[in-house]
Amino acid sequence: MRNPRVPWPIYQLKITLRDIQPPIWRRIQVASDVTLYQLHNLLQLVMGWSDSHLHQFAKGRTFYGTPDQEFGDEVLPEKEIRLKDVLVRPRERMLYEYDFGDSWHHRVTVEKILDPDPGTSRIAQCLGGKRVCPPEDCGGIPGFYDLLEALSDPHHERHAEMREWIGGDYDPEAFSVDNVNRSLTFLQRRRGKTPRK
Repeated sequence: MRNPRVPWPIYQLKITLRDIQPPIWRRIQVASDVTLYQLHNLLQLVMGWSDSHLHQFAKGRTFYGTPDQEFGDEVLPEKEIRLKDVLVRPRERMLYEYDFGDSWHHRVTVEKILDPDPGTSRIAQCLGGKRVCPPEDCGGIPGFYDLLEALSDPHHERHAEMREWIGGDYDPEAFSVDNVNRSLTFLQRRRGKTPRK
C-alpha cells in the first residue's frame, strides 16, 4: 500500500447488514486508496466476523474477489482494485457478501468524501455502529432469528443447547466503538499501518 501519509481523500462509509431488524450497522472513515482486499479485512474487523469464509464485492454486474481459474469465475482481483476506483461519489454503494453459505449481505454506501488529512497515518477509524454481528455459522438470517429466540427464553426447548453452542451469554446489543478502534489501531501498528495484503 502507498505511504499512508500521502494525502488521499477519506471516504466515510456506512456498512449495513441487510435484511435484519433491528439494523446492524457500522460507520467508518477509511483512506480511499485502500484495495478492496484491504477493505475486506477492515470490514471483518469492524463488523466482528472471523474471516473464516469466502467473500466478494459486487457493483452492478461486476464482481471483485479472489479469481479462481478452476471454477472459471469472472471475478476481478480485489488485491488490484482500489476503493476510489469502484465508488467515486457520495451515495454510491456496492455489496459485500461474506460466507456464501449463510449469505451475509452488507450494503456499503459512501456517505461523504472528505478532504485528505496529510497529518495522520491512520488508515481507518470507526465512528459508530449498532449491535454485534450474528455468530459465525448460525445458519444465516433464519438461523440467527432462531438463535435469538432460543437464547431469550429460558424455557425454550433449545435454550440450553444454544447457550452451550455459543459458549455462554450472547448480547446482541453489545457493540463498542472503542473496542473496534483499539483493534484497528493494533492492526495498523502490527502491519506497519497496512491491513493484510
